[in-house]
Amino acid sequence: MLSKNAIKYYSTLLHKKYRDRERKFIVEGKRLVIEALNSSLICEIVLVTENFISLESKLVEELKSSHRVEVVKEVDFKRLSDTQSPQGILAVLEMEKLSFIFEPKSNVILAMENISDPGNVGTIIRNADWFGIQQIILSEDCAEIFNPKVLRASMGSVFHLEHAHNIDFYLELTRLKENGYKIIVADMDGENIYNFIKPDKFVIVVCNEAHGPSNKLLEPANAKITIPQKGKAESLNVASASAVILNELTK
Repeated sequence: MLSKNAIKYYSTLLHKKYRDRERKFIVEGKRLVIEALNSSLICEIVLVTENFISLESKLVEELKSSHRVEVVKEVDFKRLSDTQSPQGILAVLEMEKLSFIFEPKSNVILAMENISDPGNVGTIIRNADWFGIQQIILSEDCAEIFNPKVLRASMGSVFHLEHAHNIDFYLELTRLKENGYKIIVADMDGENIYNFIKPDKFVIVVCNEAHGPSNKLLEPANAKITIPQKGKAESLNVASASAVILNELTK
């Protein structure tokens, strides 16, 4: 059993300040834990409840063969959980080492500017994974990549992609442009995406649907695209829009 001090320490990782300081984060739920453990990230510990062991004894035995697994009381697990109905399994992982140089590895990169809703960020990451995007860049005012709600909404896709969220967003877009990438910004008054001729190498940038792209983003932009409106809705949710855009531009 873990000590009370250990429970208290791990519970602090529910808060961004402590995640940043300790360079660790919590992944909760059977599916997400498995996805995380199959990634390149280092796992510090896996915590399970007695109830989870009774339901998934084979899985727990498999985990014990390669990871430190500790049993915690239900009441203590709830202190570590960010969900209403916890499944009884979570893992504490170390964040990847900080890198301040982004190295493009594919011809299509996805970027996000000022998307603060964790559910939207996670869903966009999931969409990017579905359409084969390998790298994403997030501005500093986006929801934190290791926010529990982002992790859940991504359905594990966050562990399949390379994400840069600790670099100068606008400087990086400028560097990519200097290296032959076209900066394509999604905006309400852009060119009809279905008429747009996509370049060989480009960065797709999706933005906060309420505010649109910032002037700082529009400076390096080569083109703006939009999904033509047919009905009367005021706007299209940015996560939904990202799926349409990625589907069209990754054909």
